[in-house]
Amino acid sequence: LWPARTGFCGQFCYREMDGTKTKMMKKKEEEEEEEEEVHLRREIGLLSGMSFIIGTVVGSGIFIAPKGVLLNSGSVGLSLLVWALCGVLSLFGALCFAELGTTFTKSGGQYIYLLETLGPLPAFVRLWADFFFIRPAVSSYVSLAFARYVVDPFFTPCDPPAALLQVVTFVTAVNCWSVTLASRTQVTLTFVKMFALVLIIVPGLIALADGKTENFQKGFEVDALTLDRLPLAFYNGLYAYGGWFYLNCVTEEVINPNRNIPLAIIFSMVTVTVLYVLVNVAYYTMMMPAELLLSEAVAVTFANRAFQAIAPVIPVLVALSCLGALNGGIFGSPRMLFVGGREGHWPRIFSMIHIRRRTPLPAVMLQYPLVVVMLLRGEIYKLVNFASFSRWFFIALATLGMLIHRYRFPLHPRPFKVPVAVAVTFTVVCFFIVGLSLYSDPWSTGCSCALSLSGVPVYYVTVYRFLLPKRFRRIFSESHPGSAKLVECIKINVTVHMKDFARA
Repeated sequence: LWPARTGFCGQFCYREMDGTKTKMMKKKEEEEEEEEEVHLRREIGLLSGMSFIIGTVVGSGIFIAPKGVLLNSGSVGLSLLVWALCGVLSLFGALCFAELGTTFTKSGGQYIYLLETLGPLPAFVRLWADFFFIRPAVSSYVSLAFARYVVDPFFTPCDPPAALLQVVTFVTAVNCWSVTLASRTQVTLTFVKMFALVLIIVPGLIALADGKTENFQKGFEVDALTLDRLPLAFYNGLYAYGGWFYLNCVTEEVINPNRNIPLAIIFSMVTVTVLYVLVNVAYYTMMMPAELLLSEAVAVTFANRAFQAIAPVIPVLVALSCLGALNGGIFGSPRMLFVGGREGHWPRIFSMIHIRRRTPLPAVMLQYPLVVVMLLRGEIYKLVNFASFSRWFFIALATLGMLIHRYRFPLHPRPFKVPVAVAVTFTVVCFFIVGLSLYSDPWSTGCSCALSLSGVPVYYVTVYRFLLPKRFRRIFSESHPGSAKLVECIKINVTVHMKDFARA
């Protein structure tokens, strides 16, 4: 067990040492016993879990990333191969996270896995990176994609309206209001985006069956390919598959997680991979590669070529698809901060939930301003590259931690166990792609490293040694009760919740 440390804001990280407990720990337990037994409800079943994964994965990526994959792969055939390999790689990673999600029964995703396998420092750095630039950058990117597909067909060449902020505000409000409402919204939007993909696939396959195959006859001509750009092709493809790991952020809210998490992950990722490859086949059937590279909104260009009569409908469906991805990200990511606050690595206010709504309202609300700031800046595309590097580095680190934990604790219960070859392959490929990106795009990856590593000194000052001045500590400790009363929140009863997990 990791040594006991004082938390970010004076909260004590509950770790036992030699079977004894400190007076501070006993006092904390007595205070918790007096609190009302309030915890997050289990409201996510198999269908909701699949909708959550598919709805988060299928967002703006499949409608924007094909341009980046084709540009960096150099040919139609190789780009399709990249899409398929990205799907297989994402499935391998999802299987690894299925094992992690059933081995470690807390919510929090990558944060809790890094904490349990590699220690508190990498876990804190993951929290730091996710809060300050990974999640805000990705949410802003998806929001701008939503605006692009709504505005372009009707108001070209106007800029996205300022009302875009209202969309982000609406999705945030839904996730603050009710877990049930957010999950039902996700299920509905998932069916909408599946319909949008089928609407693209069907005319493409019909045209392919009619003999429109000129783009595939010389599909593997690689004159334009340079190996240093190939990792960027995989980055674009993997970005489109991103989001399969967010169900692990809400493990404590999944009904029968030992069964539903692996099933939801496997069914969802196989479905998404097949759909993505077929969508790209449809794109190349109806559009020339040069035309696709010139398009800023690939689905709009496809709709104008395939069926002009209902072309305005496609952008609306794509925009709703982006809205579903935004909802999934805002639903899952704050749970990581919520667990970080509960473990003492993040301000305590993040670990509280609303008394009546049973939602982690402070964690959702306090991430909202960073998304708004990036939206107002507008230039977030480079930040997405920064976020991709850090995101995949920490994913690889989590699966490496899983392998280390297997070696150190072979008798630890694992309800779902992925083959070692799958875990090793995924981890090695991830580190290889991350390493190649240092050569392909040193500026973006260097900035990403710097932003992530900036959390290391913060960890040693605020968590490991707790060197904040007494005045700051007093401000933190006095502000928590007032903030909790203001938003009608209470600290979660972890013990009761984990017993509920055992019964599930």
